[in-house]
Amino acid sequence: MGMFMFDIFPIIWGIFFIIIVGMFVVILVKNIGTWNKNNNSPRLSVNATVVSKRGQMRRHGTDNMHVSTSYYATFQFESGDRLELAVPSSEYGMLVEGDNGTLTFQGTRYLSFERIY
Repeated sequence: MGMFMFDIFPIIWGIFFIIIVGMFVVILVKNIGTWNKNNNSPRLSVNATVVSKRGQMRRHGTDNMHVSTSYYATFQFESGDRLELAVPSSEYGMLVEGDNGTLTFQGTRYLSFERIY
């Protein structure tokens, strides 16, 4: 029985390695697909209202000392449809819920929001 474990150990590690590499490839292909779709989408500028904002903190590393924050804003169009987009931190603080303006985006890529006063 003991010898059997030594024979199967490299197979288990091989399967584990293939699963990890496979997951990495799937994520990479998905991100490239999203990037390509955004690049091939038209740039749209439409009237919209900022209806909500949120930040999402992620801890990295084994010590949880490295933190990154992603920022998102949800925009509502005149038709009532809504779209949540990741926004740069430099613009997140400038967006206020209830603001009306012109949202410019390309696919799922936020480009700008200009307030209408």
